[in-house]
Amino acid sequence: MKKISWGVLSTANIGTNLVIPAMQKGKYSQVYAISSRDKEKALNTAEMLGIPKAYGSYEEILEDSDIQAVYIPLPNHLHVEWAVKALEAGKHVLCEKPVALDSKQAEYLINKSREFPEQKVMEAFMFRFHPRWDTVKRLIREGTIGEIKNIHSVFTYYNVDPLNIRNQADIGGGGLMDIGCYCISLSRFIYETEPVHVSGVMDYDPEMKIDRLTSAVMDFGGRTATFTCSTQSVDRQYAEIIGSRGRIEIENPFVPSSVRPTKIIHQTGPDTSEINFETCNQYTIQGDLFSLAILNNSNVPTPLDDGVANMKVIDKILESHNTGTVIKL
Repeated sequence: MKKISWGVLSTANIGTNLVIPAMQKGKYSQVYAISSRDKEKALNTAEMLGIPKAYGSYEEILEDSDIQAVYIPLPNHLHVEWAVKALEAGKHVLCEKPVALDSKQAEYLINKSREFPEQKVMEAFMFRFHPRWDTVKRLIREGTIGEIKNIHSVFTYYNVDPLNIRNQADIGGGGLMDIGCYCISLSRFIYETEPVHVSGVMDYDPEMKIDRLTSAVMDFGGRTATFTCSTQSVDRQYAEIIGSRGRIEIENPFVPSSVRPTKIIHQTGPDTSEINFETCNQYTIQGDLFSLAILNNSNVPTPLDDGVANMKVIDKILESHNTGTVIKL
């Protein structure tokens, strides 16, 4: 069975702990090389994960002709720079979210990608590929919860380490960029359209200057989506879709367990039931779907335009907080 050979730019924890082990289990993907600016770290990581090649620079991995695609889990401020370099080196690109620091950067990336029409580029919102979302969307299409009125989501964790990249404002840290982007993506994914107005409130850490708490309301034309994200709150993931006749509650909507079954709660009128899903790994599914798009020369599951649209909402939530006003998109 043919597989796409992947290279990974950096030894970031999300890659080494979650994405790489998952992709190594894929039917259509194989992790062939990893790179770091610290050659010894790359060698140790490659040995630990059973990766054949290790490089001491990102440039070297892009020069390897055996690598067809790269996965980029670098800090946020480096996403666009290295995605463009990878495209110029002839590689397909799967880039961690958020794809850029703002919508202007994201638009630059999409314009550059059009210069390389044979190469695939996608933002890695892996949660969308868990099979339960197919069920959620089917239940909505069938009208089991009536007309959607509100989508509410929460994504929080506690991290006050100033050396952690998520707590460094100058490289794109903060709650809205790191995890609020998931809540925005989820709402747009379910409504299948863009918000017309947004309003945001943010609380900043006085020392690290990153938003440690952000709440926002997105108006989808008479329907709303609300969310809260925080980097200094108890670990919590939650999402609920409220309709005129029912609701759907999603257990751990963004990073569900990959070693045990998951479930959603479905209510129609007074009747509530649980729908269970077999154990799966959404990172494995993401890697395989992207690899299949390369093998079949077909469209990637989530076009890069979606990443640009998500960044536009992030920009407007920031603008709303800074101006104290509701912002029109």
